[in-house]
Amino acid sequence: MFDLSWIDLIILVLASFRLTHLIVFDEITSFLRNPFYQVLYVPDESGQMVRDFQFKGGRVRQWIGKLLSCHWCVGIWVGALIVGLYMYVPAAYPLLLLLAIAGAAAVIETKLYSS
Repeated sequence: MFDLSWIDLIILVLASFRLTHLIVFDEITSFLRNPFYQVLYVPDESGQMVRDFQFKGGRVRQWIGKLLSCHWCVGIWVGALIVGLYMYVPAAYPLLLLLAIAGAAAVIETKLYSS
């Protein structure tokens, strides 16, 4: 077992949130997702535009696409990576802090612009 302070827990949560969002949604990482799926926006019954995924390739490639399109799925793996970095790579702490600051800024920005 290891000792985890509240501030470190918050940093890990925010870093995990931001890295997950970066992988699943952000345009800058679309090169990671493009080989596995394409996103189309189609209207639903009420006329709202919803995301529709067109997965590419065979079974393995489609499985990776389904994984990369799911923020819950990527979040588990990112969480494991973040905890591993925190526990075993102390030099990664500045990166975790940077991701946490960006994650907190994203949450604040979302709250400001959703009002």
